[in-house]
Amino acid sequence: MPYAPQRPVDVPPYQLQPLVSGFVDTLSRAAGHPVTIRCAQAIGSEIYVGCSNGELLRFALQGNTVDTADTYTLLSRQSIPNEKPIDEMVLAPSISRALVLSDHQIHFYTLPALDMVPLNHIKPIRNVVAFAVDEQHLKRPPQYNNDIPLPVEPIEFCVVKRNAISLYSLRERLFFQKEIPLPQGGVLAKRTGKYLFVADRENYNAIDLAQASLVPLLPISQAMDSNIAIKPSITIIGENEFLILSWTGASTIGIFITGEGDPVRGTLEWPSHPEAVSLDYPYVTTLLPNGTIDIHSVETQAIVQVIPAPPEGSSPLSGDRRALIASLNGFFIPSTQRTEKLRPMPVRLVRGLGKATAGPRVDHEDAHAIPDLPAL
Repeated sequence: MPYAPQRPVDVPPYQLQPLVSGFVDTLSRAAGHPVTIRCAQAIGSEIYVGCSNGELLRFALQGNTVDTADTYTLLSRQSIPNEKPIDEMVLAPSISRALVLSDHQIHFYTLPALDMVPLNHIKPIRNVVAFAVDEQHLKRPPQYNNDIPLPVEPIEFCVVKRNAISLYSLRERLFFQKEIPLPQGGVLAKRTGKYLFVADRENYNAIDLAQASLVPLLPISQAMDSNIAIKPSITIIGENEFLILSWTGASTIGIFITGEGDPVRGTLEWPSHPEAVSLDYPYVTTLLPNGTIDIHSVETQAIVQVIPAPPEGSSPLSGDRRALIASLNGFFIPSTQRTEKLRPMPVRLVRGLGKATAGPRVDHEDAHAIPDLPAL
C-alpha cells in the first residue's frame, strides 16, 4: 500500500495552519476536570466549537494592525440546557440557524450570534440517534450576509430514531412532514436531495425518501471473524453520489455509489480504517489512525498528497488529530505573510507631467527634486 503520493502535484493542495489554540486548557482549569473538543464548524469569519462539558464557543476573526496578523478571538461562550457533551453541530446559514445534537436531543440556535431559539418557538427534538440535513440546502449562501433580503426557503432534514426516520422542514418554525419505518435502526446518516444513506450496526443502506424504499448495499466490515469495532463512514460527493467505506480485514476500500445503489468511478484504498473523511472537491481527505492525512483525487482515485503525522512537542501543530470537517460555504484564514508583504515602500511622486496645468511648469529636471513619500 503506497504511503507516498502516486501522482504528486507541483503545488500541494493543502497546508496546515493553526487557527485557535490554548483555550481547552483554560476550560479544563476552570471546570476542574479535562475538557475536550467534540465538534466544530466554520463559516465566513466565524468558528463554532462544541465541547465535552456542554459549552458552545464562538470565535470571530479580529483585524489587527499592519504589523500583527489577524487572529480568531473568543467572542462568547454558553452552555446548552442539559450541559451534556455536544455530539454534533450543523450550520444552516440560509435560514440563520445552527442545529446542535446533545444527549439525544437537537437544540436550535441562531446565526451568527449563537443564541438559543426561544422554546416557545421551537422545542428540542428528542430521542435522536442521528440526523442528516439535506446537503444541497446547507450549501445555500448565508442570509445574514445579504444587503437585500432574499426569499428564505426552508431546509429539510431527517432524524433517525430507534426504529423510524422522521422527516422535518425548518424555517422560522419546525414542521413535521412524515415518518418512515426503519426496523433495524441506524447510527449514521447523510442526505442529499431525496436520497438518504443510513448505516446500521452492520450494513450500509440506501433509502429513497420519496418512494420510502430501502436498498441494502454492503457491510461496514467484511471481516466476519474480527471482533474489532469498525466505525461507519458516509461522505456526500455530489447531488446523487456517496462514498462509503468498508473494512476487508486487511485494508479499507472506499466505494463511490449513486443514490440508487449503483457503483461509479473506481475505488479508494487505505492500509488502515480512516478515523475521518472529508470532501473538498476534487479531493477526498482522510485522517488515518496514526495521524497521517491522505489526500486522494476524486477523478483519478490517486493519492496526490500525504501530510505526515503531527510532530511531538509544544508546537501548535502537535497533538492528536481527531476529525476532519468540511466548511460547505467556506471560511477565512488569516494570512501568515501579510506583515511581510505589506510594508512601507518609497514611491516617487511626479506632479504636472502628462497634463496641462494653469500653474508654473515643472521641468523634468525639477521633478527629481520632489522628495520621496512613504506609501502602503
